[in-house]
Amino acid sequence: MKQDKTQVVIVGGGPNGITAAHYMGLYGIDCVVLELADGILPYPRAVGMDDEALRVLQGIDIAELASRDMICNVPLRYYNARGVCFAEVKPSTAHYGWPMRNIFMQQLLEGTLREHLGRHPGVELRQGHEMLDLEQDAQGVTLQVRDAQSELYQLHAQYVIGADGGRSSVRKKLGIELLGLTHPRKWVVVDTANDTLDAPYTALHADPQRPFVCIYLPYQQRRWEFMLLEGEDESTMCEEATIRGLIRGHIGNAADDLEIIRIRAYTHNSRVAARFVEGRVALVGDAAHISPPWAGQGLNSGLRDVVNIAWKIAAIIQGRASASILASYDQERRGHATDLIALADNMGAVLGLTNPLMAGVRDWLFQAVNSVDNLRSHLLEFKFKPKATITKGLVHHERAELHEDDLVGQLFIQPTVEDEQGQRRRLDEVLGHSYAVLGYRVNPNEPLSDETRAYWARWNTRFIQVNRSRSGKGRNQPLSASQAICVEDVDNRLGEWFTKVRDCVVVVRPDRFVAAITTPERLEGVLRKLAEQLS
Repeated sequence: MKQDKTQVVIVGGGPNGITAAHYMGLYGIDCVVLELADGILPYPRAVGMDDEALRVLQGIDIAELASRDMICNVPLRYYNARGVCFAEVKPSTAHYGWPMRNIFMQQLLEGTLREHLGRHPGVELRQGHEMLDLEQDAQGVTLQVRDAQSELYQLHAQYVIGADGGRSSVRKKLGIELLGLTHPRKWVVVDTANDTLDAPYTALHADPQRPFVCIYLPYQQRRWEFMLLEGEDESTMCEEATIRGLIRGHIGNAADDLEIIRIRAYTHNSRVAARFVEGRVALVGDAAHISPPWAGQGLNSGLRDVVNIAWKIAAIIQGRASASILASYDQERRGHATDLIALADNMGAVLGLTNPLMAGVRDWLFQAVNSVDNLRSHLLEFKFKPKATITKGLVHHERAELHEDDLVGQLFIQPTVEDEQGQRRRLDEVLGHSYAVLGYRVNPNEPLSDETRAYWARWNTRFIQVNRSRSGKGRNQPLSASQAICVEDVDNRLGEWFTKVRDCVVVVRPDRFVAAITTPERLEGVLRKLAEQLS
């Protein structure tokens, strides 16, 4: 049998798998992606992307390209049985450098991701290749693979990422259980083209007679989703005539002009894998957790998985970190993925009420909430979405007891800054692709010992001094710092952040999470603590 070898194998060539491959290429890791399908499915599946996920794509220089096919800042509206909007999510902030609610079509994103995969010479996508089995030992993982010509071969790797969806073969081969529940009601998803409906938002219609969803998509397409009621025949409900009748009930004869792209009934699951890591194998995306669609966080959670695991695997392979840090992936991602699934479950329960009395109580409660300013703001800005917060893992909390205002373990903000050449840039472009240490109006490199500088130099760590806007002697004379990059806080966003945390030095991980917050005097000790976690 033919033998092949690489550093990392990614099983699954969907958006999570290909994004992981981009990150491997970015870090200089040789990688093979095994994808059973020959091409990209030509219709949309995931349709919502948040600011955090776009930031993950920014890390591989794909966000700007992908956003060309997106509709940004799309509102989310809840409608009651009378067709009255009783709640709206309309976030306008961009704490992480991107709009919070964006509508896209997965097949276009996948095309963009694959089109630019060739920029990484060490990354190979093998379409039509199926993983049949895998075994691992202390030296690595051996996969049995069948290629597009039905020939068998062995593929050896140091690490494997399972990105092969809800029916993950990787997860099954590892014997990892998928815990949770399957929801009793199915939904029919209908994708249409030639759409002319003037409704540029996502609408969740909580109509107890038949809850349905209407999603505005790019390029004159629209998605409709209808709940199947008890006793209804799935095959009959998926017939085109039935679907046109349902849509006609909401938009009249305009339904006759729609092109039906696809009709499919879906069962919704709320499940989380019993563990995300088994030896040298990690699960990401639907292979690790499956969510109902109501919070729009399925793909977004998968991309968060990817950016968390990718830098850790790369650091282990390149000898910068111990293999033990792989366990932190499960610690850091399981809780947040589970919380988002709970949010989706709750949103689905609100939407899916079919008892008119209960639906009436729900509508009254939302009307009451909408009349209270701080609660309305909470809803408008999507603040009810659980934040990803790392309490245990590769972070250093200086305080023994965690407080709600502790920003260690949370995603760092991404405002616009001005570099030493006077160019405005998103902050991540300055941070680079590894660790970064930022000092607000101080040079974070200055108080460090040569030994500590040498250790963090192996991580290609960037030291950055953040100055107030126009704090130099002139337009062409900005402040400078020895062995540190200087930027100006042109919108005072970083100044506000550092005022909130009180200390003036922050350590940011490669995935943009805050690893530590400290002072110049304590920085040496904090960096030693972080180094111990990585060793």
